[in-house]
Amino acid sequence: MQIFGVDIGGSGIKGAPVDLDRGDLAQERLKVLTPHPATPDTVADGVKEVVDHFGWTGPVGITFPGVVTGGATIRTAANVDKSWIDTDARALLGERLGGLPVTVINDADAAGVAEMQFGAGRDRRGTVIMLTFGTGIGSALFIDGVLVPNTELGHLELHGHDAEKRASSKAKEDHDLSWEHWAHRVQAYLAHVEMLFSPELFIIGGGVSRKSGKFLHFIEGIKAEMVPAQLQNNAGIVGAAMRAAKEG
Repeated sequence: MQIFGVDIGGSGIKGAPVDLDRGDLAQERLKVLTPHPATPDTVADGVKEVVDHFGWTGPVGITFPGVVTGGATIRTAANVDKSWIDTDARALLGERLGGLPVTVINDADAAGVAEMQFGAGRDRRGTVIMLTFGTGIGSALFIDGVLVPNTELGHLELHGHDAEKRASSKAKEDHDLSWEHWAHRVQAYLAHVEMLFSPELFIIGGGVSRKSGKFLHFIEGIKAEMVPAQLQNNAGIVGAAMRAAKEG
């Protein structure tokens, strides 16, 4: 069974058909740059470009980098234009895609759902936290495999700032940090999250999951097991498609 997944991020919009039996992309994904400003209309155009590229005519699952309530309404928009707030994303994107059935889910929640089903969290019980390091820091919290949605732990305060302003991969690039220096920031963030939730497992996702060998060994003093995401940066696309199949 195939469903289309789209992952809207602060820097790129990427998507592909997903093979839900394998939990992997059925075709090579297409990525377009996220427009600036990333308003509802301009982002919807980017989503349409990605979906149209494949000639897709079925259900589409779409992630959003912020809180999504009721499967449709956007409540926060930290890394896209603030005009997204209170937008009915499902209606907007469904209309832009010519009436295709659309499902919308928080981006990190989608990535987490995919990792729990097909990746590093498979068959893991207890408290598992997936963290995606990219333009911001996304989070997905699972208790015995059940998602607690929209946790947005990247906005926890760390040293007087939003944690994602100090420890996201964008912060690494913006401040030209070495892997070791950045890893120490991530360590401080993980220690804070661990103090609050005491997880058994941290899954480290986002684009940096491909480069875990460059930084994970610098992180010390964390009691939870730490592993890179197995689906790497495709987890959001896969999770979006999984949610669309579930709701369809």
